[in-house]
Amino acid sequence: MIRHHLPLHQWRKSSHSGDEEAQCVEAQPTDDALIAIGDSKSRARGAFVFTPAAWSAFTGAVDRGELDPRSAPPGQAPG
Repeated sequence: MIRHHLPLHQWRKSSHSGDEEAQCVEAQPTDDALIAIGDSKSRARGAFVFTPAAWSAFTGAVDRGELDPRSAPPGQAPG
């Protein structure tokens, strides 16, 4: 699901985005307890929203390298 017109003052820059980078991923909580994820350079396109459990599962898989195609055996999808 995509949301538009989220409050600008609520966005928080990802800790994985460097200080010098012009592009970064930002997050903010929504009024209905979801997590909005957006692109700082393209806010007009809206933000994807996830349940906290779905976002936690995704970021956990990233942290564990489960989504890195370089970590999968040849011919097999990661995960």
